[in-house]
Amino acid sequence: MNLDLMIELLVPIGVCVVLPIMVVWMVMRNRQNETNRKAEIMLKAIESGSNVDLSALNTEPVKKVKTVKQQLLGRLTGACVTSLLGVAMIVASLFTSKDPSFFLFDAEDMGGMVMMGSILIAIGIALFIVYFVGKKMLSKEIEAEEKALREDR
Repeated sequence: MNLDLMIELLVPIGVCVVLPIMVVWMVMRNRQNETNRKAEIMLKAIESGSNVDLSALNTEPVKKVKTVKQQLLGRLTGACVTSLLGVAMIVASLFTSKDPSFFLFDAEDMGGMVMMGSILIAIGIALFIVYFVGKKMLSKEIEAEEKALREDR
């Protein structure tokens, strides 16, 4: 078997199969080690006769709750990114010359790039609309959350 062919086959298999498995294994191993450390601490506390706080054994990760403002800013970020990607795709397809040596992409792909760029711009515009409408509709909730955050400090 040719070495280039073998590398050509092993790299995608490694990236698509082995890498995700290793990431999941490392996360699970980290959680297991964390649980074991907490259990050891609790056992030593029980052996020494001190009061034990069972809430320390809670191994479920604390979910971070996003505020309304953070959610809206996430939509604004998505709108900017998709719009800029769409504009970049259209500009890239328009600025390729007729000289085949200058083509960055195949001439047949130009229509697809313009179409994909247009779709991305449309998604970006929709996300901008969602951001501005949501900002207007949820202004009272945003103010209440900001007030509650200021009071907690």
